[in-house]
Amino acid sequence: VLRLAQRRAVEEAGLYIESAFQDIEKASSGKSFQSSSLEIRTIAAAITKTEILESRRFFDNDRPSFYIRIRAVVDLDNLQAAVRRWQSEERFAEHFRRLQSENAALKAQLYELRAAPTGVRTLTIESLDHTKGHNQARTLVEKAIRSQHLSQKLDLISQATALDPQSVEPLIVRGQTYLRLASAAYANKSRPSEYSEYIDNARMDFERAILIDPQNTWALLGRGDVDTWLHRPVEAAHAFEQVLELDPFFDLARHRLISLYTAEARKLVSLKQWSSALTVLQKCLPPKTPDSWIPYQKEAYFLRTDIYKKLGRRSQAIDDLSAILRADPTDKQALLARAALYQEELQGRSAKDDLERACMLGATTACEQLP
Repeated sequence: VLRLAQRRAVEEAGLYIESAFQDIEKASSGKSFQSSSLEIRTIAAAITKTEILESRRFFDNDRPSFYIRIRAVVDLDNLQAAVRRWQSEERFAEHFRRLQSENAALKAQLYELRAAPTGVRTLTIESLDHTKGHNQARTLVEKAIRSQHLSQKLDLISQATALDPQSVEPLIVRGQTYLRLASAAYANKSRPSEYSEYIDNARMDFERAILIDPQNTWALLGRGDVDTWLHRPVEAAHAFEQVLELDPFFDLARHRLISLYTAEARKLVSLKQWSSALTVLQKCLPPKTPDSWIPYQKEAYFLRTDIYKKLGRRSQAIDDLSAILRADPTDKQALLARAALYQEELQGRSAKDDLERACMLGATTACEQLP
């Protein structure tokens, strides 16, 4: 009854609560069961104070009835933040389900390719002039890009490559397809020997494309991806940096570089090489980074924060956590970590503010630390 009263208070504050996102999903005997926790989480974020004015319990025709009247303080900012967080979680859940279905389809195609008879294929092409061959190759590439079947995609691209050997586009698409096959095999927990041929084929396609067009950003990106597969981080980073020199707004290359440097720094941290790890992280966390990139750099920021704490550089650790919270004020991990640092710095008021915010966002450990 109290929960219903709190919901009514939130609705009267001007925001309608919609319980649409399902946190739990179960399937059995062809039937699925879903339950939602949106309402409870949203109200918990919105109600900052509840005062019970009147409560009664009585029987009505042998049925127990409950009545309660409350005065609630509703924080609209926290409520809106909770709704935004729910919407973000919904998008992530949908993206995860889509990835699962795509991964299942890729695995099925991988099994199909492995089961196909091996041998030498002869491709017969009629004599065509260069323009006609180029146009036909382009048509085949467009069909291959639209195709969801990897074996068909490879056949179409191989035909396009034979029709127009000096075009880089078929080589790049085929190289990317080989890497998708390698990813599917890796996700299927195959042995490296089972997908090394795909990586080698991709390497040859990207290298051939670079010979034709040394400044093609997609070919250079492919080379970096192959080097990443081959555990050659220095060469991979160089390829991604080349891409960004040619096109500073090539976001895929920047994503790859952030992930690569973060992984390398994590290895150095495991070896307790703090200085080297900081040098690597500095490459993916340059000064004056636009706030729009901080969500993608969050792991690197947390890693650098841990290093700063180990080195006793608490003020710099606080700065990194503040950068994370500037981009995402609802990050509970950052709030808790910054509160702990504030406590060590004897900044009690700042620590209390962070703990209160984390508690309102549902962090029970923060609530337990509040007086």
